[in-house]
Amino acid sequence: MNDTLDNQSLTEFFPPIEPYETGLMIVDAPHQIYWEQSGNPDGVPVVVLHGGPGGGCSPALRQFFDPAHYRIILFDQRGCGKSTPLACLDKNTIQDLINDIEQLRAVLNIEKWHVFGGSWGSTLALSYAAQQADRCLSLTLRGIFLMEQSDIDWFMDTNKHVFPEAWEKFSSVISKDKRHKLLSAYYEIFTGDDDDKKLDAAIQWDAYEGSCAHLIPNNEAVLTQEQKDKALSIAMIECHYFMTEIISDEDSLLKKVDAFRHIPATIIQGRYDMICPIISAHKLHNVWPEAEYIIATQAGHSAFEPALRSHLINTTQKYKSIK
Repeated sequence: MNDTLDNQSLTEFFPPIEPYETGLMIVDAPHQIYWEQSGNPDGVPVVVLHGGPGGGCSPALRQFFDPAHYRIILFDQRGCGKSTPLACLDKNTIQDLINDIEQLRAVLNIEKWHVFGGSWGSTLALSYAAQQADRCLSLTLRGIFLMEQSDIDWFMDTNKHVFPEAWEKFSSVISKDKRHKLLSAYYEIFTGDDDDKKLDAAIQWDAYEGSCAHLIPNNEAVLTQEQKDKALSIAMIECHYFMTEIISDEDSLLKKVDAFRHIPATIIQGRYDMICPIISAHKLHNVWPEAEYIIATQAGHSAFEPALRSHLINTTQKYKSIK
């Protein structure tokens, strides 16, 4: 269904809150995973799966949930945010992240939780639900990304037809003779020994993604050390996953829907999402018609755009009825 929101019906964020508990969870060496809890300690748990991979959590992600009702659990996936070591590619796979989610659930003594994920977080949420459906109270999925070859090709190449200026800057890091294999050329830099070259490439990668992520393009400069660290983790880890963790057609998440078909779910997709084009959400809806499907007709990719923000918060409000 298409959305019918207007400016008068947009839902605002819940007020900013701080965590009441934080910690570091030791997983496979050398990784330690940062986690936090906010909201109601006795509330219904919800776990937030951030994008990227490698994007880390933003404090604003807490504001999609009623803090009086939800026990809000955020964690930074391997190699990003406050998890350590930064931008580590070793032992960093989809299955590793699924294992981390389950370990965190056990550490926090949670039987079942709501699962909330967007972009790469939708990939991870679907992958987790395919293995651990009995642990999921609901699934809220935004900006569907299936991690298939066509998704990678769109990001690395086809999107130049929509954002040619941004793509030209993105590809300019790579010598002309290697631009026909842009992803592998970036991976060569990120797995090399030149740290300055890695950071320069990461800043260009992050700038390209940022330019494409909003309905109205955002060209924010990467200036602070925190911004540089985030650019490094998201670029290196995304490139690593795109090279090593592509999901084959035979193993497609679309073929695993029966494992979680029964779980209450909402798919929320920006019509003009240029990072995760709507075709993936459309395919998922076709094989999973039981899930609510909302197309935000005035939105791109970012969860913080008004229409997507509103639909996401309205969904978390709706799922308060599930205990």
